[in-house]
Amino acid sequence: MKDTFFYICDEVINRLDKSEDLIISFSGESSQYIRFNNAKIRQTGCIDDANIFLNFIKNNRSCKTSISFQGKQSIDLNNVLNQIQKMRYEIDQLPKDPFIVKPGNYESISEINKGKLIGRENVVNTILPLIQGVDFTGIWASGPIYKGSANSNGQKNWFETESFSLDYSLITPNEKMVKGTFAGSEWNEEKFVKHFEEKKKQSFIMNQTSKNISPGSYRTCLAPAAVADLISMFSWGGVSEASIQQGSSALCKMRNDDISLSSKLNLSEDFRTGLVPRFNSAGEITADHIELFSNGKLKNTLVSTRTANEYKCNSNFAEEGEYLRTPKLSPGDLKESEILSHLDTGLYLSNLHYLNWSDRIGGRITGMTRYACFWVEKGEIVSPIDNMRFDDSIYNFFGDQLDGITDSIDYIPDVGTYEGRQPGGIMAPSILIDGFNLTL
Repeated sequence: MKDTFFYICDEVINRLDKSEDLIISFSGESSQYIRFNNAKIRQTGCIDDANIFLNFIKNNRSCKTSISFQGKQSIDLNNVLNQIQKMRYEIDQLPKDPFIVKPGNYESISEINKGKLIGRENVVNTILPLIQGVDFTGIWASGPIYKGSANSNGQKNWFETESFSLDYSLITPNEKMVKGTFAGSEWNEEKFVKHFEEKKKQSFIMNQTSKNISPGSYRTCLAPAAVADLISMFSWGGVSEASIQQGSSALCKMRNDDISLSSKLNLSEDFRTGLVPRFNSAGEITADHIELFSNGKLKNTLVSTRTANEYKCNSNFAEEGEYLRTPKLSPGDLKESEILSHLDTGLYLSNLHYLNWSDRIGGRITGMTRYACFWVEKGEIVSPIDNMRFDDSIYNFFGDQLDGITDSIDYIPDVGTYEGRQPGGIMAPSILIDGFNLTL
């Protein structure tokens, strides 16, 4: 894929007029998928898929399109050249863009991260024996993911990484569910067995009668997946510099009123995991580590070059949407194995669902508890709880109500496949909150 992609880039760029610029990007995968239901294989197959994205620029105008990548030099080159010819006609019909992002003369990087995955021929015989005895439903996905970019200034970037994910639910006889995700770049059966045994224990408890709890504020432990759900909201009207400049960000109070979150909170974009490329779709290369919250204070936002052009600030080469690509919430000093004893009495929430801002400027998020959510007494799980809606502010649960953060973090992968497998995910620990507000 790499050689064919760069061959096309060279040929196309060499045929541009002097007044024309071009940014070409590439996204592909070579994946194995297996669908499980009731601990049996229902569907399996391998997919090779890729797309080329074109950003044609001329006279401060930009025209974009995408095409499927066939993997055959002559066919792909002809398809790209045909698209360029169409865009040459269309671009004159478009208005000029005052904040246009043109290709820069950046360094080129290439990063290839090999994993230790189960061989395709061995996945079934490895996974099936480990999941027997429960109603297991889920998706296995594994293999390399590819990203590339090139531009008319001579820059060429390439990234590929090998990873796997097993995204599943355990369904109890009373039709409740426990959600689990196990992922990474190196398969470790011992770690999976330990992880899976914990999920099975939760499923046994979920089969008990649920406890109905009243609305109110509860001492709460949020598991890493639930914390990741909350962190993901910062990609939507949170850490975006454009959102802050436009007054629509949940962090406006941190910028304008010098309000802080808990001093325990340290959130960063961390590309050092090797699971996500450092270059964005324009080929711009960001630093391998960007501190966003440092000891609860807003240190940096995500700034795209387009936003930098519009608001006269410095870009840190975020994607144009200024969303998180590889966030990591740093661990604290609470031992994960002792988190329930520190909770004592209250709620343990494994997952949250249907999140949305209920008051974005106030930093309030609403959503539902889901899957393995329990009532805890004296450090012991007593029973599952009925699904509840929560509505609370980041300035509370990530602020003055944040009691502690565990000393280990989990990798919660992006398991979306709508436009192909996505690299990366969220690194998150468990957190302990003095008061988490449930509404109904």
